[in-house]
Formats: sequence, structure tokens, C-alpha cells
Amino acid sequence: MKATKFKILNADGVNIAYREAGNPQNPAIVLLHGYPASSHQYRNVLEGLSDDYYLIAPDYPGFGNSDFPSPDEYEYTFDNLAKTMDSFLEKKELKSYAIMMQDYGAPIGFRIAVAHPERVTAIITQNGNAYEEGLGKGWEPIRALWANRNEQTETSLLPAFTLEGLKWQYTHGTRNEENINPDSWHLDYLNMCRPNAQKVNLDLWFDYQNNIKQYPVWQKYLRENQPPMLIVWGKNDEYFPESGAQAFKKDLKEIDYNIFDTGHFALEEDGVKIIEKIRTFMDKNSEVGNI
Repeated sequence: MKATKFKILNADGVNIAYREAGNPQNPAIVLLHGYPASSHQYRNVLEGLSDDYYLIAPDYPGFGNSDFPSPDEYEYTFDNLAKTMDSFLEKKELKSYAIMMQDYGAPIGFRIAVAHPERVTAIITQNGNAYEEGLGKGWEPIRALWANRNEQTETSLLPAFTLEGLKWQYTHGTRNEENINPDSWHLDYLNMCRPNAQKVNLDLWFDYQNNIKQYPVWQKYLRENQPPMLIVWGKNDEYFPESGAQAFKKDLKEIDYNIFDTGHFALEEDGVKIIEKIRTFMDKNSEVGNI
């Protein structure tokens, strides 16, 4: 097992911080994080799977330890984040990899998969949505922003950026809050206190409506390419409930389907079980030649 390395690579004009573990000769898994997190959310996955797999977990621009260019210098949209992450993978010279996606990782990962279907060997989704029926009631105040972005609809979302609001992201829907490491939301809070951080995240929430317009494209990709898929989903997620996991069954013939009684960040409470599910899934698909 190789220890996690903390590296930086310039991609698309931005210094991208990333975590790397395992032997590059082994099958690769690209770990794409969600909001309001960073590659920190995959710390246990890197440690747990680096004996047999090569793992790369980047921080998006404006997240984690990557550069945070001003919104005047970098357009914070999901199209652009995906473009930068695609450039990052090109710089890493990765030609074959599985993608693990959570939350924001899904619109970024699916854009990469659509652009390079021949490279994506498998998809692991942990509350990474691609269907309108997977959008839960947590989106109601953001839908109001989509309908009319103004001071009132923006202000209504600001509590999400407080320490308590960020804690809620991690603890809501869990079986026991004491299972959740508080370092996660404290790190996110430090990042959210940076200049422009709240504006950038409001911009991304506003842009998320363009992901929904892409859902038919991603679903077509799934139908036509039938990538092996592992679903490890926290069913109590107010943003992406279990209906989002079930919807993948419409387009994929075979799914390794696993639902956990926890919230948005299922890895925080059920990481040991999920990591074992990933290992079994990857090992199985390696044996049949998919990976």
C-alpha cells in the first residue's frame, strides 16, 4: 500500500491540487468530490484501496487546496469545471479509468464520460444524480433562484454557508451524528470564508439548472455504452433521495445496487462498507475484462 501524496498540476491555467495513492500500473479510479467538499471526502477511499488500485482525487478550481481564481478570471460553471478536470486528466495522461462521483462530481464526471466514452471503464455513484426524479425537496430554494435571481432569493440561501449550515450537509439523515467527523465541515467553512466563495457557490447553484438540461445526453450515454455501474447511495439525502438511484435502472441493464440508511455524504458514516463494495465491484469487472 502506498501512502497518499498531495500534489499540484497546472491544468487549463489553474493549479489543481490533488491526492494520489497506489501504483499507476494498476487500474485507475478518478474520485470527483461534491459540494461543499473537496478531495478530503475521499481520504479513507485512498487509504483503503491503494493496495490494488491507482486513485486520483482532484480539487476543483475554487475548492479545497486548488487555486481560487477570481470570478472575473475564471467562469464558474459546470461546463468550465468539467473542461478543467478533463484538461487535468489529459495532463495526467490517463487513458483508462473508472469514475467515482458524488453530488457535483456527477455533472462533471458525466460530461467527461460523454466526451471520452472509450476511456471510462466503470462508474461508481454515491448520490451523484442524472435524473429529474432524483432532485429532492432540498432544491426548492434553489429553484426559486433559477426562477428569479435577485437579492431576496440569494439571501435566502446564505445560511447554507454558515458553520451550522455546512454541518447540516454532513449530519442530516445520518443514523448518529457522532459517527461523522466534524473536521469535514470545519474545513469547508474555512474555504467558504474566502473572498468570493459565497458568490462562486451561488453562481454554481444558479448554473445547476443547465445540468438538468444535460440529463437526456447523459442518459443516452448510459443506454448506448452500458458502463458497469456501482450505486452506493445514502437514502436520506434531501437533495438526491433514493429515487435518483432507482432511476438509473431505466437505462442500465446491470447495476450493483446498494442503498444505505444515511445522508448526503454516505462515505462519512458507511465508508467501511462502501469501500468494500467498491473493491468487490472493481475486482469483478477487472476479472471480466471491463476494467
